[in-house]
Amino acid sequence: MTQGDAQMKHRVLQHGRLIPSVEQRLAQQFEVVPLWQQDDPLAFLRSQASTFTAMATSAGKGVHGDLMCAAPGLKAIASVGVGYDSLDLHTARRLGIQVSNTPDVLNDCVADLAWGALLDIARGITESDRFMRRGDWMHGSFRLATRVSGKRLGVVGLGRIGAAIAARGAGFAMDIRYHNRRPVEGVKYKYMSDLAQLAQWADFLVVAVAGGSATRHLVSADVLQALGSSGYLVNVSRGSAVDEAALITALQARTIAGAALDVFEKEPCHPEQLTGLDNVVLLPHIGTATHETRNAMGDLMIENLHEFFRTGRLATPISETVC
Repeated sequence: MTQGDAQMKHRVLQHGRLIPSVEQRLAQQFEVVPLWQQDDPLAFLRSQASTFTAMATSAGKGVHGDLMCAAPGLKAIASVGVGYDSLDLHTARRLGIQVSNTPDVLNDCVADLAWGALLDIARGITESDRFMRRGDWMHGSFRLATRVSGKRLGVVGLGRIGAAIAARGAGFAMDIRYHNRRPVEGVKYKYMSDLAQLAQWADFLVVAVAGGSATRHLVSADVLQALGSSGYLVNVSRGSAVDEAALITALQARTIAGAALDVFEKEPCHPEQLTGLDNVVLLPHIGTATHETRNAMGDLMIENLHEFFRTGRLATPISETVC
């Protein structure tokens, strides 16, 4: 690449680290300025405000309103991840900043993980692994677990990921119903407008909703009570969607059979009360954590940046209806 070619690169502000392979591709295609390397990021933005029109970030890092306000030249934010609760969409809309995420490319891996977690908590897979490692098999058989095939699956949030989770349930000959803000057209599963009623019906309740205030503690103490002592909860969406204190109480009292959690309210922290319980599977937010999916997410984020610089529009913008 010649010096003239290098000067033609568009400048992109990077807020937060990405996986190395994505950072490498980003640096090859743009002039990347890592914001975390600045002693005072807000002061740096104010002094360089007119030189940045685009930012790369991730759903894990997010972008708060004060950062957007400090960079009045900013017109586009391309985020890696499907979640948008860490992105201040209200401020972005007010300032005329477009925001994109990376939908679809992660659906299968998150759905696979949800099913791995569901099978684990129902059949006691990691629990039986601990049983073996302790040498307990020498003293007796492992406990009986719960069958999955042919049971009732309730999906909370039948979006792209929720639909992929439900499709896998069909392979287990399950009866499938779902809860959404509104019915989804063209699906064969029965819609239930009352989440507590869905929980009462279901053997397995899988949460796949977006984060944010609209879904905060959607799975409440009442929903957990309805799920009952033979019901299992699986959450692969956002920790805020479940009332964590109520869940701990339900697990400790065994008023639900168990839970498998890939997300928590205050990540990377998780309640210490959960670690000593055998009726919960704890995962460190790994729904999208495969080489294939993280690279595909990075590629789509980069595609969004190229589309913005070419046309002034992002390829996969987050709809204003979520604001």
